Amino acid sequence: MAKRSFLKMAFGLLAIATLAGPALAQISGVPTQPIKLVVPFAAGGGVDAYARLLAQHLKDKRSIDIVVENRPGTNGAVGGLAVMNGEPNGTILLFSASTHVMAKQVMKNAPYDPQTDFAPIARVGEAPMLVVMSPKKPQKNITEVIADAKKDPSKWDFAVSALGSMGHLTTVAFGNLGGVKFTVVPYRGTAPGLADVAAGHVQLMIDPVIALLPMATAGNVKPLAITTAKRTRIAPDIPTSAEAGMPGLEFSSWYGVWGPKTLPKELITTYNNLFNEAVRELASTGRLDTLGIVPVTESPEDFVAYVAKDVARNTELLRIADFKPE
Repeated sequence: MAKRSFLKMAFGLLAIATLAGPALAQISGVPTQPIKLVVPFAAGGGVDAYARLLAQHLKDKRSIDIVVENRPGTNGAVGGLAVMNGEPNGTILLFSASTHVMAKQVMKNAPYDPQTDFAPIARVGEAPMLVVMSPKKPQKNITEVIADAKKDPSKWDFAVSALGSMGHLTTVAFGNLGGVKFTVVPYRGTAPGLADVAAGHVQLMIDPVIALLPMATAGNVKPLAITTAKRTRIAPDIPTSAEAGMPGLEFSSWYGVWGPKTLPKELITTYNNLFNEAVRELASTGRLDTLGIVPVTESPEDFVAYVAKDVARNTELLRIADFKPE
């Protein structure tokens, strides 16, 4: 009897080891020391919120010691440089938005080339943008904003979380479509810019819905439009840009993970698998829906191709707007 029990236990342990094998192999190359996931913007914005959600999921589900570290400044370059100059051993990664890849187009002396000085790991999601207005203003939609701005543009300034961000690019398109040259006020992240819009120091802002919706729902800022063809499920009462008076304003932000340029190929593959798995699992539970994020899972090669097309489109948009790097 004792022998039979022992054999049962042995076969049981073997079965568990067999089932666990692929999962253990998948993370065998991940560093055992803490991993820094650098967010190059202030805490409280959309990039920060999504980074923390993914980091917590990897901790809970994969037992990976990953810590989000905010390093705002210089249009995201402070955090970008920290990762570019970091050890290529997987202990430091960059989590940013489309802002990161536009550094050369929006900075006079960009400290790096985002397309060649980093190792693209994974693009992990997209999010519609939200147009919000200061509660101090009486206008009710984009049509009324444009009409008033054409009379006196000096009364209408736009806050942007960073030059080159999707919020900035959507702001440029907003001005182009409306025929108004707005003053753009760059901030070190979403939170400080949004605070100034709420206080009435700046009148308008466009940024991912994940970052702006809580303040809009609370009544601290006025939501004017979602920049997608259809309304979003997390805010069905907010009209699309076309419904609010500006057809053609259709933009989405996106989020990605990068490592130092010489990060080994095997680590890039491992991290790509881990982040893709986390995105799929979070999407299946509805967690991404609550943040207004559309899941994206693709290979590092797909990520490279997407960035090339995105940079080309946005560079042309800035050229049409006669944007001058600062």
